[in-house]
Amino acid sequence: MMQLALTFNDIFKSSFLEQVDSFAPLDMVIALALAFALGLFLLLIYRKTFSGVMYSASFGLSLLALTLITTLVIMAVTSNVVLSLGMVGALSIVRFRTAIKEPMDIAFLFWAIAVGIVLGAGLLPLAVFGSLFIGVILLIFANRRSGYTPYLLVVSCGQEAEQGVMEIVRQSVKKYLLKSKTVSAEETELTVEVRLAGDSSALVNEAAALPGVRSAVLVSYNGEYQA
Repeated sequence: MMQLALTFNDIFKSSFLEQVDSFAPLDMVIALALAFALGLFLLLIYRKTFSGVMYSASFGLSLLALTLITTLVIMAVTSNVVLSLGMVGALSIVRFRTAIKEPMDIAFLFWAIAVGIVLGAGLLPLAVFGSLFIGVILLIFANRRSGYTPYLLVVSCGQEAEQGVMEIVRQSVKKYLLKSKTVSAEETELTVEVRLAGDSSALVNEAAALPGVRSAVLVSYNGEYQA
């Protein structure tokens, strides 16, 4: 009669115990140390190139954590085909609900994931030199500022003052665009996109001084305005 009794070692011999021996401790230490170093480098570049209004320290820390976590996951996946299939199924149910407000934040998220994947796959020189190259490129172009800054000029005035406001805009700036015009029985509201040199605010002062102008507001414009 066939023996059906199995020992503990027989059960886990091919699925667990052998996989433990397949991991090289030195390789794991080197990969995770490089992931930590490159994550800090990525965080530093993010701080230097951040151009938003409010810096999120938690998002910067998540970039470092994402680099480490991705490296850990890829190292596990590359060591076992069965584990890789299970990992894909487990990660497929993950849903992220946090909205990404800055377009550059998406690039940094993909950068952190890419570094983790490359390190986990064992391509250490590619991860190091690729990150250095991307960081230098971002520093050069992100800190490059144009001489003219876009603004929105919002003017509330009487209908008789509309022509005077537009004449001041034409004389003060080289490029402008009327974004919206709201007309009511009592007043007219104009929203004009203008480009000013530096932080010059003389335009809004001249517009506010016109007869018939009730208010004039100059707002920093980031291109997300919808008329």
